[in-house]
Amino acid sequence: MVAKTDTENSSNDLIKFIAAGLIGLAGLIAFYTFAEQSLLARVIGLLIVFAIVAFILYQTARGKNTVSFFKEARTEVRKVVWPSRAETTQTTLTVFVIVFLVGLFLWLLDMILAGAFKWITGI
Repeated sequence: MVAKTDTENSSNDLIKFIAAGLIGLAGLIAFYTFAEQSLLARVIGLLIVFAIVAFILYQTARGKNTVSFFKEARTEVRKVVWPSRAETTQTTLTVFVIVFLVGLFLWLLDMILAGAFKWITGI
């Protein structure tokens, strides 16, 4: 019984995906076909078409799962403890200093190795 319901849902979802794709494609074709019309009117029409496509896609199981995922992600982002301005500034300055020191070390190492290469090869 459950398998039959899943099959019906997936076939209904497939029909919805196809319908959404065709409506979106028709909206894009109409956008470029009516190039002589006002750009504002064409953009508004395209936005309306995409809103209809989004509504159709939301009606599928995958669409509802996607919306649920983004709601849960937003909840998790709210739980994050963000660093203070002082911590961010200190960390940034520390990274700059370390990058400068490593760059200086690599530059000196390069000079030493270049000097050794010239001394060995006589070039």
